[in-house]
Amino acid sequence: MEVTGKIRLVRQAEGMAQTAFANEVGINIGTLRNYEQGRTKVNIDELAKITTHPRFKKYTLWLMTGDTAPEAGQISPEIEQERRDDSA
Repeated sequence: MEVTGKIRLVRQAEGMAQTAFANEVGINIGTLRNYEQGRTKVNIDELAKITTHPRFKKYTLWLMTGDTAPEAGQISPEIEQERRDDSA
């Protein structure tokens, strides 16, 4: 899966609208929409805004490699969704 699709999954796992996510990480909403629709490749500076943001750091390994390391706090959106479902 491309990073662009992964960004969408992260946003959805966090229960955020595109506007809220874009504002949270400091990305232009149009840029985020282009990423999520696969129109544009992710700029490394924009990716860094997501992977270094305290709320989204837990997805860094998954965004970059597709791997997870829950013991190190590195999860995927699926793991986050399971956590949310279990706590509901």
